[in-house]
Amino acid sequence: MANHILVFAEHQGGKLTRSTWEALAASQHLAQGVGTTVSAVLLGSNLASLAADLAAAAVQEVLTIDTPLLAEYTPDGYALALRGVIEQQKPRFVLFSHTYQVRDFAPKLAAALNRGLVSDCLGYRNEEGKLIFVRQVFQGKYCADVECAGEAPYFVSFQAAAFREDSVQRGTSAAPITPVTVELAADAIRAKPGERFREAKQAVDLTQAELIVAVGRGIKAPENVDLAQKLADALGAELGASRPICDNGWLPMDRQIGSSGQTVAPKLYVALGISGAIQHMVGMKGSNTIVAINKDKEAPIFEVATYGIVGDLFEIVPPLIEEIKKVKA
Repeated sequence: MANHILVFAEHQGGKLTRSTWEALAASQHLAQGVGTTVSAVLLGSNLASLAADLAAAAVQEVLTIDTPLLAEYTPDGYALALRGVIEQQKPRFVLFSHTYQVRDFAPKLAAALNRGLVSDCLGYRNEEGKLIFVRQVFQGKYCADVECAGEAPYFVSFQAAAFREDSVQRGTSAAPITPVTVELAADAIRAKPGERFREAKQAVDLTQAELIVAVGRGIKAPENVDLAQKLADALGAELGASRPICDNGWLPMDRQIGSSGQTVAPKLYVALGISGAIQHMVGMKGSNTIVAINKDKEAPIFEVATYGIVGDLFEIVPPLIEEIKKVKA
């Protein structure tokens, strides 16, 4: 049995997704800990450009299954194709980022190989060669330790932002790109591709946002959300919210960040009037820079904030907007 790690590379719109680089970072980190190598696998059609981008990372090789049958994502096609790769490569681990697409087909793939799937992990630890994966339960109130049992391969998916995309190690030279042949029949792909899933027709994908301004209970009233929107507009940021704001209908549910909303990892996260309940923080703690504005100096949000401002957001935000406008003028 081979000891290497196989990481699934997801792509959309002709580009590798942020989640792909996060999964690759996780794979490289795990490989260093257990003393093995990483290979990446791409599925689709006309993959040359994507494969070249992926080959710039420090991986042993990039495996591709390039066929018109995989031009559009289907759970049948992806599960069948990856099963063929796994049976040929015999990896110890198959790693994913816990995206909507992965949630759709990975359980099917693991079940087809009579294996379990440790999903939505925050991270892992190595206890004298024994790998323990950590995942949240009860909406982030507790963490569970999970150990893989039985024979490899072991299937693991990591939560968005569990590993940072900018921590991916680059190779000193391009990795080899290896086409893989697996048996795929058109009649075996029963599902027909439809419109890519979004939580709502107008939903914004906050997971891809580089700048986010988020509001919490401290905004006090729905009419005050406009102040946060003005700050977001000045920064060129997306507007997000904690759960109470969306539950009250002050912002649509697609703007919710947290364990029951979206998990984000922007370059800048500005938290306005957010106390920092654990359910919210699990959805944004992977942000690169966190700026928190809150009247309560004991608010938990300050524990994860890069910069904290104790004060009234209604006094702080208006002049902040004006200063940002001056800088951008």
